[in-house]
Amino acid sequence: MEYAINIDVASPYTVHVGTFLLEETGAIARESCGGAQALVITDSTVGPLFGQPVRQSLETQGYTVHMEMVAPGESSKSGAVYLDLLEKAAELELARTDIVVALGGGVVGDLAGFLAASYMRGIPYIQVPTTLLAMVDASIGGKTAINLAAGKNLAGAFWQPRAVIADVGCLATLEDAQFADGCAEVIKHAVIADAELFGELEATPLTPGLLKSDLARAAYLIARNVDIKRAVVSADERETSLRKLLNFGHSIGHGIEAASGYELGHGRCVGVGMLAIASASVTAGVCPADVPDRIAALLRAHGLPLNVDVDTQAVYEAALHDKKRASDSIDLVVPRSIGAAAISHAPLDEFKRILEVGLACTEAYAREEKETSSPEEDAC
Repeated sequence: MEYAINIDVASPYTVHVGTFLLEETGAIARESCGGAQALVITDSTVGPLFGQPVRQSLETQGYTVHMEMVAPGESSKSGAVYLDLLEKAAELELARTDIVVALGGGVVGDLAGFLAASYMRGIPYIQVPTTLLAMVDASIGGKTAINLAAGKNLAGAFWQPRAVIADVGCLATLEDAQFADGCAEVIKHAVIADAELFGELEATPLTPGLLKSDLARAAYLIARNVDIKRAVVSADERETSLRKLLNFGHSIGHGIEAASGYELGHGRCVGVGMLAIASASVTAGVCPADVPDRIAALLRAHGLPLNVDVDTQAVYEAALHDKKRASDSIDLVVPRSIGAAAISHAPLDEFKRILEVGLACTEAYAREEKETSSPEEDAC
């Protein structure tokens, strides 16, 4: 069972989705990159689980393998960790023809990708995502970055991988909350681009239970999400227009993440961000009333909580440091219906009102979930 999805950008590459693919890492690397040395960047959770088959696969193909482990979580997407890895690459005398392998979730992928993009002005790298979020979103499209004190992903580069290897068998090791975190990006893709997929997820949610009972179905859904991102990235590699749609829920979501001190998962925050902007869009008369209802229900069905205990002003101030801000406005992705969205340029004062309305409505959905109250009793 394997899907091969070709990403048609300036430097084309293939996303491989299937099972028993970790053991193919070396062969895929040899074909797509070449090189003599491989620097594998992973974290201390993923490395002990999947480092050995990746190392063995690379060594079988003649690579000299070096493995560096970082701490799990957003704290590793820092300037200090990034510089340490650059120094390590130089110490190992990696050449421009050698490769970096990102083995892990979105944090490792962003960090290792930025290392590859900047070391010697760019060397080849491969993404080997091990989380759902990384498989359907973070590993595809060439966005690499680290965080700054002022905000998330503010230092980075567009640097496309030579290949992406998504072994869905890795997902069995995720905790339920980690798996749910990736489901937010799956729901995002359905809202902005695929009403049929949204309906399929309503009928059969992508859950850890589905992973256990029907791995083939789970792999199909992951490949379908990759194909959605393929279409967007191929049309707009550098995020000048269409690719901005992939930021649905992210302006508010990143603000919530920062306001929580990155204690809340990325997917959970993006889910609340999607619900907030959809709810505010209903009050503005640009979105059907059933859209936030359906988004809320689908988030719940995928194990994503709707409550976030953060201060609205703190979220707003954090969002001002988001990359999507341009001077006195910010780009927002507004759902027009399930399966269609548009980009809106909102002045900052309008964005603050949208944020206040949206988060108030989201809190109402959370109360409804907790208290089983009827929608008529809520403010939104």
